[in-house]
Amino acid sequence: MGYRPASWRKSSDATELAALGHDAVKVGRPLDREGGLREFDIMGGRGFISFLAVPRHECVYVCNVTWYG
Repeated sequence: MGYRPASWRKSSDATELAALGHDAVKVGRPLDREGGLREFDIMGGRGFISFLAVPRHECVYVCNVTWYG
């Protein structure tokens, strides 16, 4: 199954999420459950990607990118 990020295609972090396939629903926060809106730290903790992994669509939807400055 080839997951592709729906947006922000140039990000290596988003590409890593896409490469996880079905396991993307378990990555990042919250740690206690799968699915829903997830957060994945980027750039060594200087920000995070908010995303939805939707296995039936075979996509990772990047919803927001937050940078700490």
